[in-house]
Amino acid sequence: MDMDEINDVASLLQELVRIPSVNPDGDPGTELVGEAAIAEFVADFLRGIGAEARLEEVLPGRPNVIAPFPNGGGTNKPRILLAPHLDTVGVGGMTVAPFGAEIRDGKLFGRGACDTKGTMAAMLWALKELGASTIAELGAQVTFVAFCGEETGQPGSHHFADKYPGAYDFAVVGEPTGCDIVNKHKGTVWATLTARGTAAHGSKPELGDNAILKLLPVLQALDAEFRSQICAEEFADPILGVPTLNIGQIRGGTRNNIVPDQCQATVDFRITPALAAAGPAEKLREFVGGISSEIEVEFDLETNALDTGASNPFVQRLTSLPSAPKCVGASWFCDAAVLADAGIPGVAAGPGSIDQAHTKDEWISIDALKGGVEFYKSFLKSI
Repeated sequence: MDMDEINDVASLLQELVRIPSVNPDGDPGTELVGEAAIAEFVADFLRGIGAEARLEEVLPGRPNVIAPFPNGGGTNKPRILLAPHLDTVGVGGMTVAPFGAEIRDGKLFGRGACDTKGTMAAMLWALKELGASTIAELGAQVTFVAFCGEETGQPGSHHFADKYPGAYDFAVVGEPTGCDIVNKHKGTVWATLTARGTAAHGSKPELGDNAILKLLPVLQALDAEFRSQICAEEFADPILGVPTLNIGQIRGGTRNNIVPDQCQATVDFRITPALAAAGPAEKLREFVGGISSEIEVEFDLETNALDTGASNPFVQRLTSLPSAPKCVGASWFCDAAVLADAGIPGVAAGPGSIDQAHTKDEWISIDALKGGVEFYKSFLKSI
C-alpha cells in the first residue's frame, strides 16, 4: 500500500484491519498470527510523519514499535506515551470478513476495528495532523509505542516496562472507552485447578479414584464460601465494585466407561486494588488447600489492578478537554496497569465501545473514529 493513498483516518484503519495480527495463543481461528507485519507497517507510517521508529523484538516474530518524535524544547518537558496494542483476539466464528475492513452504514467492520486498531489509527492520524514540527514544540516529549501480545499475557508491555521503568511521566493506553478516562480497572488472576485420581473400568468404579468427584466440592466451595470472602466490604471499591469469580472451563475423563484419572477446571478471578494489595493468588491457593490437599493450583495469568488517581495532573488535563470526558472504572484489564507497576502512571482512553470488542461482527463508527483523532490532538495540545 502506497502511504500517499491513505488520505483519512478511516482509510488508515482499513489498512490496519487488513493486516492480520491475531494473537497466537488459545484458538486464533487462522494461521495468520503474530504482529510482525503490522509492526512494520506502523513503523513505516511513523517514519513517514517524522518519528524515529524502531522495532524491539519481544518474542520471535512479535515486536513492539517504539517511536519518539522530535523534541524542540529542551529536556525538562514531561514525557508522554501514546500506547495502543498491535494484536487482536481470534477470528473464529466471525460473521463479517475479519480482515475485510468493509465500510457500510457509517461503520468499519473487521477484527481489531474496535479493539484496538481503531484507537491506534486515531492516535496515528492525530500525530500526522499535528505534524512533527508542531509536536516538537508541544509542552511534552511525545513517544508512540505499540505493544505486542496484550490479549494474552501482555509480553509487550512487560518487556517495555522492564526495559524502561519510570522513563515516562504518563501513558494514554489505547482502548475503546468512548473517550472517557479509565483511571481504574480490575486486575486478573487466571488459575487452573487439577485433581488426579486412578483409572479403572467403568463397570468397577470401586477399583478407581474418580478425579471429577475430587474436584467438584472444591469448585462448589469456590463458588460459595470463597466468593463471599472476596466480596467482603474490605475489598469493595467505590468505582469498581466487588471482585468477581467465574469458573470458566472443566475437563475430565477420557471415556464414558473409564473412571477419570484427571480433572481440570479454570478460574477467572477479577480483583480490586484492595484485594490486589492483600495477595489474591495466595488467598486462592490457601482456600483450595484448606478444602483439599490433593488439588494442584497453577496460575496462568496475574495482572494487577490499575488505580491512577483522578488528581493526577494529566488525568485532570484529560477531563478538562472540550469533549468533557469523565473518569470511569472498568472490569477488564489492559497494559496501563503493567506500565503503572513500573512507575509510569497512566489511563486507558480512546474511541469505540468495549461492547463491540471481540464480537462476531466487530466494528467502530467512523464518527467515533474521527472524534478520537480530535480527542488525542486536544490532549497533546493541552500540555
